[in-house]
Amino acid sequence: MAKAKFLSDDWFAQVNQLTQDAGDLDLPPAIAGLNMNFEVSGLQDQPVSASFSNGTIHQGSDDNAATTVHLDADTLKAVMLDGDTNRAMEAFMTGKIRVDGDMGQLITMQSGKPSPKQRQLFEKILEITDL
Repeated sequence: MAKAKFLSDDWFAQVNQLTQDAGDLDLPPAIAGLNMNFEVSGLQDQPVSASFSNGTIHQGSDDNAATTVHLDADTLKAVMLDGDTNRAMEAFMTGKIRVDGDMGQLITMQSGKPSPKQRQLFEKILEITDL
């Protein structure tokens, strides 16, 4: 797969294909139960909506999400690439990340351990991502 611009329509299409190809991710229950929306600013003329459910990333918001996280693209890239929970906490404390709804889901996402299959999927997604 060719690289696609982060959070573009093409990127979401490739992520969807990679997710389908990955099959069952053998998710731990805590991660399988997460359902969060993300509103990401700073990429295009308007915010990009994405959701995280069933351990995977989806384009658009999910009406059933208990949490919405608002952040800018640079903060998302830094936290995603670093995987550093301290950096995520710093961004939250300085207002670069704002959370509406169930804060517990964000804490679970930071502390939950992905399955090996979910980690493999994430690595494949990073390979096709043009940041």
